[in-house]
Amino acid sequence: MAEWCNLPGELLDLISKHLDSSIDLLRFRSVCTCWRSSLHPHRSSSPSRFPILPNNGISDTTWGFYLFKRSIFFFQLPPPLFNSQSNPSWVVKIDQENPQKCHLFNPLSRDEYKPLPPNFPKLVDFMGLRVSELGMEYTLQYINYRPFATSIGDAGNLYSEKVAFCDVGGGGGYVILTIHVSGRLALLKSGDVKWTVIDDMPAPYDDVVFYKGSFYAVDSTGRTVMVDVGSSPVSVRFVADSVFGGDTKMLVDGCGELFMVDKFLSVGPEDDEGFDGDEEFDYMSERTVRFEVFKLDKSGEKWIKVENLEDRIIFLGDNCAFSALASNFVGCKGNCILFTNSSKVEDGVLKSRGISVFDLESGSIGPLADYPGLSELFWPPPAWISSPPNLVEAGLNHLRI
Repeated sequence: MAEWCNLPGELLDLISKHLDSSIDLLRFRSVCTCWRSSLHPHRSSSPSRFPILPNNGISDTTWGFYLFKRSIFFFQLPPPLFNSQSNPSWVVKIDQENPQKCHLFNPLSRDEYKPLPPNFPKLVDFMGLRVSELGMEYTLQYINYRPFATSIGDAGNLYSEKVAFCDVGGGGGYVILTIHVSGRLALLKSGDVKWTVIDDMPAPYDDVVFYKGSFYAVDSTGRTVMVDVGSSPVSVRFVADSVFGGDTKMLVDGCGELFMVDKFLSVGPEDDEGFDGDEEFDYMSERTVRFEVFKLDKSGEKWIKVENLEDRIIFLGDNCAFSALASNFVGCKGNCILFTNSSKVEDGVLKSRGISVFDLESGSIGPLADYPGLSELFWPPPAWISSPPNLVEAGLNHLRI
């Protein structure tokens, strides 16, 4: 049997063309020096930077839209180094809008990590680490002015909605689905000069997701549809009936199953015990009080309530939702939901309240700090990120992915 590293370059090139994600390309290049040199490190099925998208069909107050792409990565030390570290794992969201410089973000929010610790390396080589892509975040933002502006600073925040994204044909083509400000679904295919706004809307839509080759959308009642982007005109097909109860519905690819998470909110002062509505208070607080989780039964066209996620952890972010198995993390328990706790308005300023954990078994919500294994996944980064050059090259102007 021939050695893998001796495969002819033409065959390696053919194999690499069937890799759909940047993480698969990274793993391909990690096999050996020969495989690493067989393709360019930045080749990907979808561009890291998209052209300015049109506003025609959904807005008359902007030049157009930027589509931002950010990846959520899970980095882990390989054995035997894995067993010698107290926190050998790290989860971070990376923005590669500028190929020469990456930005690091909280995986569940829009908050960028800055300034970075003084000892954080300028160049990180993850070829010697275990890397998994937990999710991908796509968001749209208005361009307020300068129609040919090219920097992130020229994008406004008037419109920031989650986007479901699909690569088409492997040649840079794509289809995106988002929610219009009216609550209806809006769709754009690469090359279109006008958005398609889908009129189907018994109730405003809450969330969209691309799952197993199809677009799904859920409205505020839990009614769920599949969007047929190949039909003309674009149409929707009923998938599951309504689930009333919570305030916000979110769709999550739960390690191969499609889940809907129903979030229940409470609005009032932060300490509203005994509040009768006539008292004065310093600020209003919108707080998450609990979640309910449902799994899609397509054959029965219904959502089935899930009492136990077992080994799964669901991460709910501002513009993305993803899941992972707790058994992949050191010291972490499953059957829980991590989320950015609802914000509060104090003195006219919107303030974050950090990440919280909802335990499905007890039905309780607690701060991330109460779950040591989970809290170590986030910030600050683990010590090994700043380890000697043989593990992580010293010198994040250029992330080798």
